[in-house]
Amino acid sequence: MDILKDYLAAGSVNHAMLQFVANLDSVAKLAPDIAHSIVKELRDQRSHLKLIASENFSSLNVQAAMGNLMTDKYAEGSVRNRYYAGCDNVDDIEDIARKEAMKLFGAEHAYVQPHSGSDANTVAFWGILRKRIQAPMLEEMGYENITDLPKEKWDKMRAALGNQKLLGMDLAAGGHLTHGFRHNVSSQIFDCYSYGVSRETGLLDYDEIRKQLHEIKPLIFLVGFSAYTRPIDFKKCREMADEVGAVLMVDMAHFAGLVAGGAMTGVNNPVPYAHVCTTTTHKTLRGPRGGMVLCVEEFADFVDRGCPHVLGGPLPHVMAAKAVAFKEAQKPEFKTYAAQVVKNAQALAAGLEENGITTLTGGTDNHIVLVNVGKLGMTGRQAETALRECGFTLNRNSLPFDEMGQWYTSGLRLGTPALTSLGMLEPEMKQIAAIMAKVLKNVTPATTKSGAKSKNKYTLDADIQKASHDEVKQVLNRFVLYPEIDLDFLGKYFEL
Repeated sequence: MDILKDYLAAGSVNHAMLQFVANLDSVAKLAPDIAHSIVKELRDQRSHLKLIASENFSSLNVQAAMGNLMTDKYAEGSVRNRYYAGCDNVDDIEDIARKEAMKLFGAEHAYVQPHSGSDANTVAFWGILRKRIQAPMLEEMGYENITDLPKEKWDKMRAALGNQKLLGMDLAAGGHLTHGFRHNVSSQIFDCYSYGVSRETGLLDYDEIRKQLHEIKPLIFLVGFSAYTRPIDFKKCREMADEVGAVLMVDMAHFAGLVAGGAMTGVNNPVPYAHVCTTTTHKTLRGPRGGMVLCVEEFADFVDRGCPHVLGGPLPHVMAAKAVAFKEAQKPEFKTYAAQVVKNAQALAAGLEENGITTLTGGTDNHIVLVNVGKLGMTGRQAETALRECGFTLNRNSLPFDEMGQWYTSGLRLGTPALTSLGMLEPEMKQIAAIMAKVLKNVTPATTKSGAKSKNKYTLDADIQKASHDEVKQVLNRFVLYPEIDLDFLGKYFEL
């Protein structure tokens, strides 16, 4: 197998394809099974509509920034303050990335080392604990460094650090695992409490949350979501946090790209109001898989100590890709993109409603659409699997007060970031909604031996499945993922 040699011999060469083939050729010579899976993934993503709200398509420039020798460097510490020698170039890359992030979001400080959104949240948690609990106690005890504390004083500090309260959005209401879910380490770091949404409206009830804040008086008031479709008033959240002396922390992993692109402004932009913001860099922000913390200057030194506190070595190649993504997000076309993500989500929700499919809160103001498939008599697991068989990639999601629980669920979570990256607009969203509705209305849950409805198995007419695949193919043929890459050429070397 000599993919590169054959491609060059073919005569018609484009730069992006050449770079892809060169990398793939190197991998294929050593690990053909890995190369095969990479090419198959491109084929799969070209043949299915990606509606996972937390996924996107990064640019080839972002991907190129990740695939290089920067991955070989250890660089524990922070910019110009490393535990290893030879980090001059990593320093430059990290410094550029954090400055570009600060410029993009209008933040006082940025820390770009976290490997994921969960890492970013853990760094933020401990940065807040160190600033608000550890530092004052250390000063009160008359010490400058925790390593100098006698055992009894250290035990007292550890007890104080482990007994702080956090109020975050309940996972079942649309929050995130790291917001205090008992199976997540966040609930073991803090004494956690949760707020939810109104059973009547499905929306946050600020008066009820204010009552909880005054009763609990948490160290951290954590705002943000993984499955919520309406705007949040961050000015009001900051006012409520200030009333009880809490740190306002906002997890904007899902909607950071909408903030960066100006689709969320005013009181719906958390950066001017939060003490600390955390995010991933790969969702609506359309960068590499990774995380980041933004904060006011008060917390900067404490956040920057993510290593050695909770992180090991940063990933220099990913920080390089983050810098590229932040630069891309400052271009005018990214603003157009962010606005279109929201327009597309609203068109998708409207299209589903018009076709008799119920969406939570009747629509959306961000990139997420939540669908109640329980009203069609099926579980989210059945709907997710059936739609995957018909050309859609998405995920089931529990809804507030969901009787089906978090595994089977009564809902689906849809998102428009990836399809918008392909260039799709409102007409395509309406078409996609119609295809989805037709599939969902023809899913029939199987019957168990006891006569009950199965939560897993179902039947779907083969003609419906084929028609859906054909329509999906027609849509995707007009919006090809990474059109620079010739999949037909690669198919000669791999079984596709």
